[in-house]
Amino acid sequence: MSSPRRRRALAPVLPLAAATLLVTTACGGGSGADSDASAGKRLRVVLAFPPAQAMSPYGDDAVTLSRLSVVEGLTTLDRNGVAKPSLATSWKRDGDKSWTFALRKARFQDGTTVDAKAVVRSLTAARNASPKPRVLSDTDVEAAAEGAHTVRVTTKDADALLPQRLANPSLAILSAAAYDKGAKGGKVDPTGHATGPFTLTKVNGAVSAELDRNDHYWGERAKSAGIDVKFAADGTARANALRTKAVDIAEYVPVSQASLLDKGQIHEVPTARTNAISLNTGRGAFADPAVRAAARTAVDSKALVDGVYEGRADTARGLLGPGVPWASADRTAPKGRAEPASRAKVRSAGGITLATYTNRPELPEVATAVQQQLEKRGFKVKQVVRDYAQMEADALGGKYDAFIQARNTLLDTGDPVSYLGSDFTCSGSFNISQLCDKSVDKAVSKAADTADTDRRHKAEMAAESAVLGDDAVVPLLHERFIQGYSADAVEGVSLDPMERTLVTSATHLG
Repeated sequence: MSSPRRRRALAPVLPLAAATLLVTTACGGGSGADSDASAGKRLRVVLAFPPAQAMSPYGDDAVTLSRLSVVEGLTTLDRNGVAKPSLATSWKRDGDKSWTFALRKARFQDGTTVDAKAVVRSLTAARNASPKPRVLSDTDVEAAAEGAHTVRVTTKDADALLPQRLANPSLAILSAAAYDKGAKGGKVDPTGHATGPFTLTKVNGAVSAELDRNDHYWGERAKSAGIDVKFAADGTARANALRTKAVDIAEYVPVSQASLLDKGQIHEVPTARTNAISLNTGRGAFADPAVRAAARTAVDSKALVDGVYEGRADTARGLLGPGVPWASADRTAPKGRAEPASRAKVRSAGGITLATYTNRPELPEVATAVQQQLEKRGFKVKQVVRDYAQMEADALGGKYDAFIQARNTLLDTGDPVSYLGSDFTCSGSFNISQLCDKSVDKAVSKAADTADTDRRHKAEMAAESAVLGDDAVVPLLHERFIQGYSADAVEGVSLDPMERTLVTSATHLG
């Protein structure tokens, strides 16, 4: 592992793709550029994650659509994770399993009306999607129209978090044409069919996208005429694009590049993101709990924070770190952990494949450091590092023995119960560790059924204890992240700990 000083000394020479990013982005706005200066200029943004599912709202691309203010749900979340009105103006609970939502007057970007029928269509499509959106992995929803502007949403079990759940970008409300155009293979096309202040007009594969202002938006009219987006998994390319003023906003600036930018371009954000290794409990060496325990004891969190993150992270405290401030008070020690396997048993268990992705530039370096730590413990390790879009299906399919990822524990509902359900229950749709433990399922279910916030938090920490007791996942550290833009040049960038927003209707060039 290279030292922090050496990594920061020089920005590496850019590969051809990265150099192309600088040249093409510097050429100015896309085909939808607005010539009326009074109407606002176009923003140039570089994002870390290229579309993985052609901008389908049912996977991680939904977050990209949300961060660019393209899609909206019935509700939205405030900074504290509390549900607030969006396409629904109000709601009320009718018993444990049913809620009614009153809709506002709004139009889709293609001019059609947002009504109860459209909401039912969108929620039903999300419910029937395969794979199911993570936010629905621990529940089920059924929507029915009650008049033109009222929708009843019913859940199979009591769900106190339904209003927060419906704020998830995977449950965005889209017009009928979004489903008509992409009916083949169950695909959904949000291009021009959402409701947000910016309309997605063009997606150029994994390279770029163009957005125009939605001048018929029901809320505050966007101050920027549009957004020209480039996708660059290479973190150095993103930092260099900002440094050379080829872009106005650079998402997720690498720690190693922070010192090479002006202080006014660095905006550090506390997050609920935990970096961890998911260990494959279903097959291979880590099917043995003792071998998983050996991997846990091999990991040195502080060495990762100091050596890779240059102190811009927090050492591992559990699944929920400092970005979830209430977690520490209710944390209990993991129970039932196996005794770590001996060095001889670790060696006899066979080699392991340790995988991670390039989109977060620190992760490959973390993987190299973790590989060294595991090898000191007796493991024989092979590394696989690629772009996330090329790895997700294999990770979910259990192809890797160990997978390092950065996971936002509040992303799905603003509450960690959906993260616990999707990542660690038998039916979880994002269960990379392949864990299926009935005691974990029971603990997560108890948390999901608890309406009182304080009691739910205690139940969630009991579920965390159960997961960690299985050693299905080894927390490495808790991230802080850096968004790059010049505060003198760009106003209104959203520094969102939950990572759902970045460019909003208020974001514009000064």
